[in-house]
Amino acid sequence: MNLPGWRHIYSGKVRDLYVPEALPADTRAEQMLVVASDRVSAFDHVLEPGIEGKGELLTRLSMWWFDQLAGADGGRSIPNQLIADEAPGADGRPHPLIPGEVAGRAMLVQALTMFPVECVVRGYLTGSGWLEYQESGTVCGIPLPAGLSDGDRLPEPLFTPAFKAPMGEHDENISFERTVALVGAEAAEALRELSLEIYGRAAALAEARGLILADTKFEFGTDEAGVIHIADEVLTSDSSRYWDAQAWAAGTTPAERMASFDKQIVRDWLAANWDKQGTPPALPAEIRERTTARYRELLERLTGR
Repeated sequence: MNLPGWRHIYSGKVRDLYVPEALPADTRAEQMLVVASDRVSAFDHVLEPGIEGKGELLTRLSMWWFDQLAGADGGRSIPNQLIADEAPGADGRPHPLIPGEVAGRAMLVQALTMFPVECVVRGYLTGSGWLEYQESGTVCGIPLPAGLSDGDRLPEPLFTPAFKAPMGEHDENISFERTVALVGAEAAEALRELSLEIYGRAAALAEARGLILADTKFEFGTDEAGVIHIADEVLTSDSSRYWDAQAWAAGTTPAERMASFDKQIVRDWLAANWDKQGTPPALPAEIRERTTARYRELLERLTGR
């Protein structure tokens, strides 16, 4: 997408990154525009068509969580990547710095030096953690008590980082010791403490709204002064697993307990209709609409908007 005043430099599975158009190609950007698209990915493939409205729903939820973590929830303020997206115009009134073409699904952010790890926190046993637990009684190599079931709450939240793989490849779960080797002991400890703190605050807020935050992943970077900021998206339907607390408590099967507010509808349909060979099939309208509804319901339940 061409945006006036901005030059596209990168596209990930979901987000597109722009820098100011006037910036020389070999110059580090001080600010960037991050645009959340309607693309949806599953099993390391970007699917077609996208989920209508997804980019705006993700951005709205990220912005709300950034606000909570800046102290609106009563906790300490955690630095984030956001910078002012308005500036005084010639008439003295605020003038938007985000192009109208992507208003509502874009964030103006400062450039950070990103850590090469995804900071995953797991509060409940599910997903790849459940598969590993059945084989070895561990999650990412961390021993757990015997007798746990899929969807059970863990004795305490676990920090289970992953090495960020190139697009199209699987992220690699890594130990804390490997994290230390990648980023240094001081940074690794800071990332672990920040991740567990943010998860705890978010889980408590979600619980107050009848939701369970089963697991999530964060990305962090440092500014030129070395201060760690939370970046990218935060606590969205794409980066987190939310369950309905009442259904989890009353459910008798994993499917009943763990109906999630994310793209699980897409994953389930794709798993049933594709052998993971070649190009994935097009997503039916009904699957896209149901997914949008779940994203929207989560936003409304968390924010009250």
